[in-house]
Amino acid sequence: MEDHGYVGDQRGGALVRRDGSIPWLCLPRFDSAAVFTSLLGTEQHGFWQIAPTMLMDGIAVPASGRQYAGDSLILQTAWSWGSDSAVVSDFMVPGGGAPRLVRVVTGLSGTMTMRSLLRARPDYGSTVPRITKVDRLHAIDLPEGDGGRLWLDADTPVHLEWADLVSDFTVTAGQTVAFALSWREGVDIPPPRPIDDGLLKFTLDFWEAWAARCTYTGPDREAVVRSLLTLGALIYAPTGAIVAAPTTSLPEEIGGVRNYDYRYAWLRDGALTAGVLRKYGYLREAIAWACWAIQASHSGTGRRQIMYGVGGETELPEMELGWLPGYERSAPVRIGNAAADQLQVDTYGELAIEFYDLIQADSSSARRLGPVIVALAEELEQVWEQPDSGIWEIRGPARHFVHSKIMGWATIDRAIRTIEAGHADGPLERWRTLRATIHAEVCENGFDNDLNSFTQSYGSQQLDASLLHALLSGFLPADDKRVIGTVEAIQRELTTDDGLVLRYRTAGHDIGLDGFPGNEGRFLLCSGWLVEGLVFIGRPGDARTVLDSLLAIRTGLGLLAEEYDPRTGRHLGNFPQGFSHVGHLGATAAIAGPNAFSTLRLAGAGS
Repeated sequence: MEDHGYVGDQRGGALVRRDGSIPWLCLPRFDSAAVFTSLLGTEQHGFWQIAPTMLMDGIAVPASGRQYAGDSLILQTAWSWGSDSAVVSDFMVPGGGAPRLVRVVTGLSGTMTMRSLLRARPDYGSTVPRITKVDRLHAIDLPEGDGGRLWLDADTPVHLEWADLVSDFTVTAGQTVAFALSWREGVDIPPPRPIDDGLLKFTLDFWEAWAARCTYTGPDREAVVRSLLTLGALIYAPTGAIVAAPTTSLPEEIGGVRNYDYRYAWLRDGALTAGVLRKYGYLREAIAWACWAIQASHSGTGRRQIMYGVGGETELPEMELGWLPGYERSAPVRIGNAAADQLQVDTYGELAIEFYDLIQADSSSARRLGPVIVALAEELEQVWEQPDSGIWEIRGPARHFVHSKIMGWATIDRAIRTIEAGHADGPLERWRTLRATIHAEVCENGFDNDLNSFTQSYGSQQLDASLLHALLSGFLPADDKRVIGTVEAIQRELTTDDGLVLRYRTAGHDIGLDGFPGNEGRFLLCSGWLVEGLVFIGRPGDARTVLDSLLAIRTGLGLLAEEYDPRTGRHLGNFPQGFSHVGHLGATAAIAGPNAFSTLRLAGAGS
């Protein structure tokens, strides 16, 4: 995955390989059936490559450089051969128009001979579509039920070779040749206008204006802005939902079975993402997410789910796509996610903390969010004593996870604070008693004196990096010996030689805690949590060392997958992963401190 860049329009997304091919594209939504799926299969499952003709004919022509244009999501890949050179600019156009992937080839010097080969295979590579020519455009039919049609527009001739769309062309210095693949609802109406230079400028201006709202002024700002842009591209703008990642089934272990669909909106992931966005000046996006979360998860029929579709969909059935061999033979390929039906008690805490913090940042939201925090506490009362699947969504037996219990405590704590501040009504005395009860139970059953640490679950001696996140909730003060012992134990036992952090120990060939065999890489969010934990207990030097380790393994484009394998230098899991960039941003903010943020700009960030 380290060879891929990412482009998106806050509705869907695409991955772009170093060789100029796009092996993954979902239009018009993140969770739409992929149009190009060779990422999880072979070239027969669909891709779109624009590169020098010599490269596509088998001659090695390495890309001379790749970068994002300024603070944007316009990915530029430069090609050169002798005195001939060109650059391909790939981007998706944000805003309310037709979802559109644009590829612009610009000559830099000499005469560069290029080829575009588009092999659309809708429905995750399972369908060879019917393609018809309509004036200057080619219409690509999608399977019935997908509710639309793809249209390829180009300002150079394109011809049909069986079910591929091919164009051979040249560019000289200063000349541009542009292609656009657009999705339109219905089958008869093409995109409203041809491609032009204005789309690139509009997209550049959009993202640079978005990046300019960042209030951070401290060290490593370029890395911070890239992580913020990546998170911004995981927002589904029509509703405010935030997806965990734009991909499915990229493995946590090459050849392994820990392959899941992350193209949905987890309440927990969204809360943590909204929290860092708010911290860095994006209050408007945090409030939009909160409005979506409230609307999507409101239910008069029982417990709210832990994740939804970006439009608030509740049915996310998990199934395997047997015709796809998987990324580097890592099967099965899954779409949908059965974890949607799990009980994950910690979700209440992440929601309550973020809603409470939003009220502190924007007092006008108290009237809306206060009663929601109370409702979360009411639900938490009914489930906190139950074993659950925890933050890591285990597929094995439910347990009494300590992280879940502490976050249950945080739910009641934030509800009490909300009521005390006059933002809602609720049973104060009952909840003060409950808060004390949960606290005492966790300290009694979740702490191991021999390890001098809280443990993964009641009665276990396993460590779990999620405990770092739970302790940051205010469950205990930073100078408490149990907090210090837990941070030190995780630093000692779960930090590896490369300075990164495991979320917990896996069981190799045996079935592990999570219900699957196999191992996984370093879980990058946890490295960010360790940085915060070390700062919390007053060890900023150690924290900086961990953050430097995290920064060092970013891809050349500043992106992070879910996990990392230092032995091979490979990024693992879905990509780019929102959680990993949340970890980076949380760690940076913890080390830099509040003085690294412009309070003047923060005050106007939501306007």
